[in-house]
Amino acid sequence: MPAKRKSARSSQASPARTRRSRVARDIVAGLKEAVAFARGEMSLSVRIVSVPESVDVKAIRSKLGLSQSIFAAQFGFSLRTVQDWEQCRSQPDSAVRAYLTVIDRNPAAVQAALA
Repeated sequence: MPAKRKSARSSQASPARTRRSRVARDIVAGLKEAVAFARGEMSLSVRIVSVPESVDVKAIRSKLGLSQSIFAAQFGFSLRTVQDWEQCRSQPDSAVRAYLTVIDRNPAAVQAALA
């Protein structure tokens, strides 16, 4: 009786399967690293950041020479939110204050990242 032949199709991994395999390996590696860290078997670098307690949104926007509507559109805010911040009716939360700090320090990088 002749040996059963595998088709060429079944012997090759599909691109989607290969991609899943890489993702699965990355997840398993990350979990092993997390367990090793939790057990104290390894250390990970930690970066502490300082987020300002408040930001002057109007000063940031003025420094860029943008109207409220253009500033809002370019950086993903609603116009109403920008107006509320500038009129001190509300304050940005810590994540938004960090984002606004990056906009203030390097607006071109933010614009390039969002393009």
